[in-house]
Amino acid sequence: MQVLQVQLAVQADPAEVSRARRWVRARLQAGGLDPDSAVAETLVLVVSELVTNAVVHTGCPAVLRLLMPAGPDAPPGVRVEVADASCAAPAPRHAGADAEATNGRGLELVELLCERWGWYPDGSGKRVWCEIGPVAAACERAAQPVASAR
Repeated sequence: MQVLQVQLAVQADPAEVSRARRWVRARLQAGGLDPDSAVAETLVLVVSELVTNAVVHTGCPAVLRLLMPAGPDAPPGVRVEVADASCAAPAPRHAGADAEATNGRGLELVELLCERWGWYPDGSGKRVWCEIGPVAAACERAAQPVASAR
């Protein structure tokens, strides 16, 4: 199965989050997915949370990557990855009972909305990933870091 990979460089500015959301909708539409579907809405929310975490908590640029099975019979799933410059593990926080709280729910949402999520060290930083919908094993294989030959 073929996997389409697209990526976007995101500057260390919270205003970049809205640009990332628009970019994701455009990539989904170009890939044949309805940008207003439930999968697309979930994907946009998850991208918003992961990109926000990357730029707000590191203060550094990040890279957003989407991996989608390609072809007419491809399942409607997407793998999202956000690489940033921090080697600190993502730490899910709970906003608690304060309904007025405006932060602390990002990774909790990712966990609830995605089939799977996780992270791994990547160079001097990390890569946080999640999968939405029935993402084929091909996306997981395509996303694995290439081992360097020594």
